[in-house]
Amino acid sequence: MTDKKSHHIGTLSPEMALLGLLYKEAGHGYDLHRTVNADLGQVWHLSQSQAYAILKRLEAQGDVSTEKIAQEKLPSRQLLSITDQGRANFLAWLNAPSGGGTRAIRMEFITRLYFLKKYFPKKITKAFEQQRAEADTHIQRLEATLAELPAEQIYNRMSLEMRLKQLKFALEWLDESQKNFL
Repeated sequence: MTDKKSHHIGTLSPEMALLGLLYKEAGHGYDLHRTVNADLGQVWHLSQSQAYAILKRLEAQGDVSTEKIAQEKLPSRQLLSITDQGRANFLAWLNAPSGGGTRAIRMEFITRLYFLKKYFPKKITKAFEQQRAEADTHIQRLEATLAELPAEQIYNRMSLEMRLKQLKFALEWLDESQKNFL
């Protein structure tokens, strides 16, 4: 990875879901797409063409390599494998908290939990702790912004108040959801 923040972390893209499915074994694009839709279809709405475009981008970035597998009387299939760079990027993403917003929690955090359960179940408790801390920091930032906002900025105040309520609910949800992993 380069010195700048990784492209993958915090993008709210299903890139890491596809890359994570290659973490332990190689696979084909169609099968990866089908698994994302079956296991995470309420988290990521991913068409087959989007999946293939993301896999091509991951290959161009050096996170995935492909091997053409010849088939008799059919076009060749591509077997996708995670590269060392892809593995490092996936693990960095997996071990980082999602952003403090509710969308990041709903999409990235749930995806992280999926892969932690699959590959590193002992890290789930720490992931919940990190995510709570991230949400708390975000709440404090929003509360400070709200406190400084002039009273006449009603629409900005309404927006901040709604985001705060959503995040406070997300904290409750985190507590309830962790019980699924005890």
